Amino acid sequence: MRRRTVAGAALGPVLAVAPVLAVALAAVLAGCGSSSAPAGGAPASSAGAGHAPGGELTVFAAASLEPVIDELAAAFTAQHPGVTFARVTYDGSSTLATQLVEGAHADVLVTADPASMQTVADAGLVDGEPAVVATNTLQIVVPAGNPDGLTSLADLAALSAHGGKVVVCAAQVPCGASAASVLESAGVTLVPASLEQNVTAVLTKVTAGEADAGLVYRTDVLKAGDAVEGVDFTESSEAVNAYPAAVLTDVTAPAVARAFVDFLVSREGQTLLAARGFAPPSEAG
Repeated sequence: MRRRTVAGAALGPVLAVAPVLAVALAAVLAGCGSSSAPAGGAPASSAGAGHAPGGELTVFAAASLEPVIDELAAAFTAQHPGVTFARVTYDGSSTLATQLVEGAHADVLVTADPASMQTVADAGLVDGEPAVVATNTLQIVVPAGNPDGLTSLADLAALSAHGGKVVVCAAQVPCGASAASVLESAGVTLVPASLEQNVTAVLTKVTAGEADAGLVYRTDVLKAGDAVEGVDFTESSEAVNAYPAAVLTDVTAPAVARAFVDFLVSREGQTLLAARGFAPPSEAG
C-alpha cells in the first residue's frame, strides 16, 4: 500500500529531498566566501571542521523533534566551534508557521508536515528548497501495562465511547491531521476528551494519568520511556508524516544555516534521528 504524506499537498517544486554530499556542502560554504568543511555527511571524517564559518542560529522545530534537535545542534557545534545556537523553540508546526508569518524571527525551520512549511514558503520566507530530513508515524499511547488492553483503533474508539479519556491533537496541527486520516482509514469515530495544540501535550496527559490513551508519534512513545507503551495499528501506514527543513530569509549567517540543514540529512544527522525513532526521508510517500 502506498504511503502518502499527511497534511495536504506536497510542496511541489519547493520541497525536495536534498542530496547529502560533502562536496555539495563545500560548494555552499565556498559560494558564500568562507572556507568549507563537511557537516557530518562525509564518512567518519571531521577534517576541516574548525575552518567552518562562525555564526549564531535560531531554530524553530516541531514539538515531536524535542530533544533530538538539541542533540543535533550539539553535534553540529562540536564540528563547527564557531557556531552557537541562540535558541531552539519547539511547538506545533502550524503554530510556528503562524508566528513566522506574523513576524517572528528564526534562521532554520523544521516542521512535521509539508503543509506548514508551505504556509511559510507562500509568505516568501523560505530561502531555497526545503529538504525532507525524516519521517514519522503514529502509535496509540497508553499507560505502562496497557490497562485497558487496547490493540487497535477500534478499541481506542470504543474506549472513548464508553467514558474513557482519549486525547488527540487538534486537526490544524500535523499530529491531528494524521490522526484524522488514520481514523478515517479505519472507519472508526473517536470522541476525544480534548484536542491539544501539539503532540507533547497529548503525551503529557497520558504520562500524568490525566488521559487513558492518545495518539502520538512513535518517537514520542520512545521518548517517554517506561512511563507509557505504544500500540501499533495497521492504518498508521496510511499517514506517514514527512519532516521538511528549510533555511529562512533574512538570515544573518546563511552559510551556517544551510550547513545545519545539510547536516540533518548527513550520515551523522540521520544516525541521531534514527536513535530517537525517526525513519529516513525515503519513507516519505
